[in-house]
Amino acid sequence: MTTLAQNSSASGFTGWLHRAEAWLDSKGRGAWIAAMVVSFILFWPLGLALLAYMIWSKKMSCASNRISRFGSKHRHGGVYRATGNAAFDAYKTETLRRLEEEQENFEAFLQRLRDARDKAEFDQFMDERAKPQATDEGDEKTA
Repeated sequence: MTTLAQNSSASGFTGWLHRAEAWLDSKGRGAWIAAMVVSFILFWPLGLALLAYMIWSKKMSCASNRISRFGSKHRHGGVYRATGNAAFDAYKTETLRRLEEEQENFEAFLQRLRDARDKAEFDQFMDERAKPQATDEGDEKTA
């Protein structure tokens, strides 16, 4: 078998896989799920491999279009897009600034709560650790 024949047979199989993937992509997420269910029914290792591929390629990810909660993708799109009405745009900008400030304040508050809880747990640990030592020292003094 020549190198050309080997390449064409390999590209035939990989070409078939690429065509199958493109066809499933064109049909949407439901087609991927249906293919996975059918492959689990027919031959479970194939279903497992398809599931792993779907997770690895992020075909089942809900957050694949999102960069972050208020990341750059939103700033270029709907949330920060100017409407043409100056009064509304000013109101929207001020409201979003206020909401972001409130979010930062709330996150700082939560961090203070976590720090206080951690300190209380550490103080409790140190108190419990000190109690047996105090009773041991008291026993030694009476003896």
